[in-house]
Amino acid sequence: MLVDLGTPGSKGRSVYEEDFEKPFLDESAQFYRMESGAFILSNSASEYCKKVELRLNEELDRVTHYLDAGTEPKIKEVVEAELIETHMKALIEMPGSGMVTMLKDDRVEDLARMYRLLGKVQKGHAHMKNVFEDHVKEVGKEIVNQPGNQTKQKAVEYVKDLLTMKAKYDHILLKAFSNDRGFQHKLHAAFEFFINSNAKSPEFISLFIDTHLAKDSKIPEDEIEAVLDKAMQLFRFLTDKDIFEKHYKNHLAKRLLSNRSSSVDAERSMVARLKAECGNALTAKLEGMFQDIKTSAETIVGFKSFLSGLQVNPLSDIEINVNVLTAGYWPTQPASCSLPPQLSKCCTEFQKYYLSKHNGRKMIWLANLGSGEVKSHFVGLTKRHDLNVNTYQICILLLFNTKDTMTFADIQQATGINAFDLRRSLLAMVQPKTRILLKDPLTKKMNDDDKYTFNDQFKGKTVRIKVIPGPEPESTVQIAASNQRTENERQHQIDAAIVRIMKSRKSMQHQQLIEEVIKQLSSRFCPNVVAIKKRIESLIERDYLERSSEDRKVYTYLA
Repeated sequence: MLVDLGTPGSKGRSVYEEDFEKPFLDESAQFYRMESGAFILSNSASEYCKKVELRLNEELDRVTHYLDAGTEPKIKEVVEAELIETHMKALIEMPGSGMVTMLKDDRVEDLARMYRLLGKVQKGHAHMKNVFEDHVKEVGKEIVNQPGNQTKQKAVEYVKDLLTMKAKYDHILLKAFSNDRGFQHKLHAAFEFFINSNAKSPEFISLFIDTHLAKDSKIPEDEIEAVLDKAMQLFRFLTDKDIFEKHYKNHLAKRLLSNRSSSVDAERSMVARLKAECGNALTAKLEGMFQDIKTSAETIVGFKSFLSGLQVNPLSDIEINVNVLTAGYWPTQPASCSLPPQLSKCCTEFQKYYLSKHNGRKMIWLANLGSGEVKSHFVGLTKRHDLNVNTYQICILLLFNTKDTMTFADIQQATGINAFDLRRSLLAMVQPKTRILLKDPLTKKMNDDDKYTFNDQFKGKTVRIKVIPGPEPESTVQIAASNQRTENERQHQIDAAIVRIMKSRKSMQHQQLIEEVIKQLSSRFCPNVVAIKKRIESLIERDYLERSSEDRKVYTYLA
């Protein structure tokens, strides 16, 4: 009726708008202003959101039944401004029932309702995103700072807790926030923050993968792929991917050399994931390690065939397996050891065969990486046990074929093993469960004059007994040396990136060069700006670059 009373010049809405719509919107705003102020003080955030949804639906229903369609966006704006925008901050941060409480209690439906409502006003989602990020950071920091989560013993539990947390917030992101890209970025930023606040995270993620790829893993083979996918989710948050690479290479080497891998296919699948994520630079050496193991298997088959063709087999009483490793691929460090005649004879025969096939190569024997089985007789030399030991322990045990008792100093002089590794190897053989040797005095501390006697009365529950020492915690000196090696490697990579960029650009401003170096190296680690500046100065001193005579902030490449 009011629309029909309007004059043609105003398109038939002048009476409706001036005499009804404007007062109606003003009255509605005042009504909702008073109602919302009272309701939010006496109700929870969840109940308030439900009330807002109800009021919005009621107003839209009124427009449909007895108001002009043009009023719909106007009344909607009034309701959203008074019920949502005015109380937005208080609603999100409401103690005991706001967004943080909803996140803690997994109240997905309430979060979805809040997300829908606050999406109707400006900066509604922006404030939700910030609260979401801060909350995830706090939960992550609690996991990182839990007692023991800085030690290797808790590595697997630490990663599992992170994966459980990730799964929870991924579910909330999907069901409550409709996989909103802005919320995704905030979740990524939060995980990146607290995971990298723990310097041990790269090593712990590698240990988690190592545990699940090992033969003794309790994970069914058909579930390994899913576990690796989850591990890669955390790997993507790491900024120091080169630290992860160092630890992963060490763990992979141990699995391959000790034949501990549950599946070669799973191992290659993990390397393929890393390659897809970081490129060939990270995985080239890992792929080389697999190739070495394959080639070594073929070589040892040829060696055994060669021995069987001899009239007299010099190694007829010893079963030998050798892995030939390319020096640049493996994280190995030579350690001195005087091999006994039995082992020395094996090495000599294999070396002669190998060098006859590959002329010009040099072989270095890494006794610290070897292991084997020694057939030993106990209980008056009548009971036999197969001892699973490392190469150092083989060298030690063979000494007792000719002597019953030896001192620590005598053993070290005869074997040439460094004191640290010798103590570890001996300690494993004097433990109560595997007391192959008797120590005098019977203390944990090891001195040069301590005496060791072969225990011919030893009795084991099984024929095969594992005596190999367990993993040894890294000393402060070893950690410092490892950190220094990492720092040196990073310097070389920064140098290479700078030269690569300048070679293609010829001339470049200082800030642009810094940004480009960071961009190129971000897939490996996040280089420090100060470190980049130092490497630029070093390259200038070595005549790779020079400063422009016209502008000191411009560098020129010297061919």
